[in-house]
Amino acid sequence: MTERLYYTDSYQTRFTARVVERLIWAGHPAVVLDRTAFYPTSGGQPSDRGRLEGIPVIGVEIREPDGAIVHLLEAPLLRDEVVGEVDWSRRFDHMQQHTGQHLLSAACEQWLDADTVAFHLGAEVSTIDLNIPRLSREALEEVEERVNRIIWEDRLVRAYWVHPEAVAALPLRRPPVVEGPIRLVEVAGEEGGRPFDLSPCGGTHVARTGEIGLLKVLRLDYRGQETRVEFLCGGRALRDYRMKNGVVADLAARLTVGYRELPEAVSRLQEEAKEARQEARGLRQRLVEVEAERLAETAIASGSWRVAWGVKENWEPADLRALAQKVADRPGTVALVASVGGERVHLCVACAEGGPADATALLRAVAEPLGGKGGGQARFAQGSAPAAPRQRVAEVLEAIIQQILGRS
Repeated sequence: MTERLYYTDSYQTRFTARVVERLIWAGHPAVVLDRTAFYPTSGGQPSDRGRLEGIPVIGVEIREPDGAIVHLLEAPLLRDEVVGEVDWSRRFDHMQQHTGQHLLSAACEQWLDADTVAFHLGAEVSTIDLNIPRLSREALEEVEERVNRIIWEDRLVRAYWVHPEAVAALPLRRPPVVEGPIRLVEVAGEEGGRPFDLSPCGGTHVARTGEIGLLKVLRLDYRGQETRVEFLCGGRALRDYRMKNGVVADLAARLTVGYRELPEAVSRLQEEAKEARQEARGLRQRLVEVEAERLAETAIASGSWRVAWGVKENWEPADLRALAQKVADRPGTVALVASVGGERVHLCVACAEGGPADATALLRAVAEPLGGKGGGQARFAQGSAPAAPRQRVAEVLEAIIQQILGRS
């Protein structure tokens, strides 16, 4: 079994070791060492990264059932005696997030009577899942405030081993899930009192809570009978604040208001946009009515029915549909309309009730020469074709109309 140096010193980033096995793991060259400071993926915490003799370590896994630590490498490692270097920035980030999770989980248990049933340390954010279906934002803000006070009190955090028989007498937050000696992580409580948190854990942690810096809850996600809490600690919280502060400052500058006035300014813009949309909708409706009237007046007569057609520039499909249907509301009228200017040519065909034409057949007759397709019913059909010049679309419509009218 590989000796796990991170168990006794999470701050150790450089070590020497001997290669005891070479293998291929997940398609990559890999080695097992007699000792390692690289933390493997386990317990919700991702593995470390770093180098062995200068070769990048791209993953670290535990091999069951012998417990060997497998180091996945970017290239084969030829030497037997090696020097390993753990990426400290990644290691310390994980130490901040994982210790912060212990504080948050303990606080939720003590003040919300909510147990943590899952933990995930992600590349950008971390989460815990609590065994309660709903949790108010206000309640969690109070927990967040208390956790940060404990962080700023710079309490001692220590890891140590105990014999399984001693576990029953200890105030553990959750029971161990492994057999044999148990590694515990303890966050000190108030002076002379019981620990704030005492949990079985094999992860890497800071030595004092002050090194976490800050814990910030980002959002809550309600998942049936559980609530997922998304949070950031330390450097991640700082980077998140820096990014959001930049966004707020930029928006305030664009709107020429102070950042505290942003909610009011945004509400005002939303109201103005709503009014503008309503006005635009009314104008579009009026435009459709005017265009429908114009097309109906220029429709080509053939016996007891008439054919109206037109090619529009940059009309929305919804407005084009409304135009075709409004024209076809007139008895004995067939409407063929198209819109050009975008990524697609949009086509609509509408036929008056009881008319002799089939809208679906007409649409296909128009769409096929343009390389398009569509479908519908006897009275209305729609489709689209690849972008084409207005003149080309007009020529196709005219040709179809000549066929409809029986002209050559």
